[in-house]
Amino acid sequence: MDHFLYRNGALFAEDVPVSEIAAAVGTPFYVYSTATLLRHFRAFDDALEGMDHLVCYAMKANSNQAVLRTLAQAGAGMDVVSGGEYLRAKAAGVPGERIVFSGVGKTADEIRLALEGGIRQFNVESEPEMIVLDRVARELGQVAPVTIRVNPDVDAKTHAKIATGKSENKFGIPIARAREVYRLAADLPGLKVIGIDVHIGSQLTDLAPFEQAYLKVADLCEVLRADGHEITRLDLGGGLGIPYERTNTAPPLPTDYGAMVKRTLGHLGCEIEIEPGRLIAGNAGLMVSEVIYVKSGEGRDFLILDGAMNDLIRPAMYDAHHDIVPVLEPDAGAEKQLYDIVGPVCETGDTFARQRLMPPLAAGDLVAFRSAGAYGAVMASEYNSRPLIPEVLVHGDQFAVIRRRPTFDEMINRDTIPEWL
Repeated sequence: MDHFLYRNGALFAEDVPVSEIAAAVGTPFYVYSTATLLRHFRAFDDALEGMDHLVCYAMKANSNQAVLRTLAQAGAGMDVVSGGEYLRAKAAGVPGERIVFSGVGKTADEIRLALEGGIRQFNVESEPEMIVLDRVARELGQVAPVTIRVNPDVDAKTHAKIATGKSENKFGIPIARAREVYRLAADLPGLKVIGIDVHIGSQLTDLAPFEQAYLKVADLCEVLRADGHEITRLDLGGGLGIPYERTNTAPPLPTDYGAMVKRTLGHLGCEIEIEPGRLIAGNAGLMVSEVIYVKSGEGRDFLILDGAMNDLIRPAMYDAHHDIVPVLEPDAGAEKQLYDIVGPVCETGDTFARQRLMPPLAAGDLVAFRSAGAYGAVMASEYNSRPLIPEVLVHGDQFAVIRRRPTFDEMINRDTIPEWL
């Protein structure tokens, strides 16, 4: 469920007409719903009720400071994958003891930054990383808390570019080598092993791959404890998918996921961490764009929008689907027609949908891309020297610009001309 609904034929974000935001900030723009963010976070938190747990929002999905602070004030921890994300989390008021540092390529500087600023744990991905982490921790006179990410070789049955748990993926260590890697970690004085980490992919729409992976983690936990390791925490990653299309089929609910976690891992007495990102932020956001032209081509019509692939890259990168709806509902009798929906960037890949059935639209009409709150603004660029688009947060009947559109002068003046030119 989200809080973007039609009232009297007009699309609202909570209690604010989307067209009112468009008039104030211009198009294209992103708009996020506070109520939806909080509802989705609490759905996960409630699903693990009865277990010692922490929901760490995977902030790579949407790292705007206002979004982070909204979730942090509700009790969320943060899952970060870079020094920049770590600093963004701290700036949003998240204490170090609620920040988990993931990622395959942590640098010594990033490790030092997190150790000095406070960290809940590092999710270690390789033996070379372990060696660097041990060295930096000892230089600082600290002992770094770590989980080790194991790769369970489970097919998440998701898009190849967001699968992370198969043997050929770059993430984690093979689960078959876990015992020797944990022995190495136990011998490094700068590290304290506290648990196991696993994450098999993103946008999973079936619980079976999760259950398969978690059963392997449960077995590994017993083996490692028998080897003398104190395993007190299981980081299960994220990855539960969202419904990008409004159909009768939908991914499992957080309640189903929580029941499966309790069934497979509850007997171990470990603290559970999960790292949802897309499911918290995805359906909490829209991208709103205006039709510039309606163009008739050879055998097809095009809706040319002012939003482009640099604003929302997912369709170009993943062939991802987003429902696209008019901000003002058409007359009930209006006959729908097929359009290719495209942006103005000089790339054929700047195509959001092909032969999408839509109500008739004209230049100046507004459309909204649903499920755009995750991996939208964070993946945007200034390709074609197009400014990053504004982000807006709605709270009830209020809205605020939480990142403004830069001016062309600001974009150009970031460049520095060498003295010989």
